[in-house]
Amino acid sequence: MRTAALLAASAVLGLALPAPSRAQAVAGRPAPPFTLKDSNGARSSLSDSKGKYVVLEWVNHDCPFVGKHYGSGNMQKLQKAYAAKGVVWFSVNSSGPGQQGHVDGPGANALTKQKGAAPTAVLLDPDGKVGKAYGAKTTPHMFVIDPEGTVVYAGGIDDKPSTDQADVATARNFVAAALDSALAGKAVTTAAAPPYGCGVKYAD
Repeated sequence: MRTAALLAASAVLGLALPAPSRAQAVAGRPAPPFTLKDSNGARSSLSDSKGKYVVLEWVNHDCPFVGKHYGSGNMQKLQKAYAAKGVVWFSVNSSGPGQQGHVDGPGANALTKQKGAAPTAVLLDPDGKVGKAYGAKTTPHMFVIDPEGTVVYAGGIDDKPSTDQADVATARNFVAAALDSALAGKAVTTAAAPPYGCGVKYAD
């Protein structure tokens, strides 16, 4: 009964339950290479950021879990704080055409301005190839990649899988912890955690 209830709740909330994954983006392994157009039409490749830490943040601004982190200012704060430390931050939109959260370049730019967001770039992945290569299941789903191109963190942004903005203040932020440790030359103690949020709305 408990499993059935959890499944029902997840269907209502759009919560992605942990499942076996064939994703290539696993902590300790090389990050899958990619090239995508950003919201301004320029091409961005992972290889362009070699030598820097990179964060990939899967985003869908129609998702209440994403709304939690932007409405509280948490995601913007992280983007700005780590950009100041030389980290490249890509927000990736893998919502397919006609699906919830799908945007074109101007739409993505308008949302970035409206939310006060500060990613290095918003990358558009309408066919979902990059999202599927990384095994991105939810919005948000987070990945941290080191300067050598190795994934050092993959999973949820924190340990409070809710839509309540008040939970941000007491959550353990896995992305910040991974970046702080890695930037200080220390081992990342939590390299993976279950992602939570709305399921990525891939193209049919």
